[in-house]
Amino acid sequence: MKKKNVRSELPGARKRAYNFFGDYLWNTYGARVLKLPVDAGFTCPNRDGTTGSSGCIFCSEEGSASPTARGTDDVRGQMENARRSFRRSEAETRYIAYFQAFTNTYAPVSRLRELYDTALTVDGVMGLMIGTRPDCVPDEVLDLVASYARPGFELWLELGMQTMHEAGLAFLRRGHTHADTRDAVRRAAARGIPVCAHLILGIPGESWEDMMATAVEVSSLPLKGVKIHHLHVIAGTGLDLLYRAGGFRLPSLGEYVSTAVDFLERLRPDILVHRLLGDRAPATLVAPAWGLHKGTVLGATDVEFARRVTRQGFLWNGPRPRETGNGE
Repeated sequence: MKKKNVRSELPGARKRAYNFFGDYLWNTYGARVLKLPVDAGFTCPNRDGTTGSSGCIFCSEEGSASPTARGTDDVRGQMENARRSFRRSEAETRYIAYFQAFTNTYAPVSRLRELYDTALTVDGVMGLMIGTRPDCVPDEVLDLVASYARPGFELWLELGMQTMHEAGLAFLRRGHTHADTRDAVRRAAARGIPVCAHLILGIPGESWEDMMATAVEVSSLPLKGVKIHHLHVIAGTGLDLLYRAGGFRLPSLGEYVSTAVDFLERLRPDILVHRLLGDRAPATLVAPAWGLHKGTVLGATDVEFARRVTRQGFLWNGPRPRETGNGE
């Protein structure tokens, strides 16, 4: 059951210039809501030879798996391990099962149902997040995901859109097109599934105008959320090899913050911002070093919004997509 929250009324509460997902969770449920990451042992069509064998240029051998989701075999064990890792976990804390590593819809529906159902048996779990690719959500999988939707349950399908530009997708070695993303978002939205798009700012070869065009495109689609990532270089990836060879430069902290605020100003104001930069363990991060300082980046974003006296959607000028998913 949802509770009324008074967090925004507390002294010292931060008023953000963007529609932050963490604030939405608190205001909706009146309690801390934390994600329990799961590595269910999936692979990816961009690794198993279906669309490619080397994976995306930025992806490591672990994918996006959390350290708490490694070294254990079963879904429940991983989630319990993750729950114990939280230093602050009050009795009323609630949890979302987050299927994070690789392509979490890349299996028969019967197997997917078994894994998702198992995750929901863990105490305190009241939501399900499923990370996947836009070319791996056939109708039968979307029907399964939609079957979990109910009042008081936090359901999200996360799609790796990254950019709207085919040249950027080719550089990233994604193995899918933007048309795949548009189709997946619209079919999911037609079933009432909230969709969150992963996006990367700073893809080599993309101009400022290209990134702003992606913001406009995102706002035209029936999306409910975005995860914005800075381009970061992980040891042992194809991107690492290219970076060490001088193949591209990464933006400075100031450049990234300015671009992120530009992007958010053009983003539809109702879209929830799940994140503003990527996370990575220090041991595997090659660059940029400022990516390890999340608080600094978020603080600089707040300062830049305050300097401009703007907020998310300030420069957005378009209709809100209908829930049927046609985006028109």
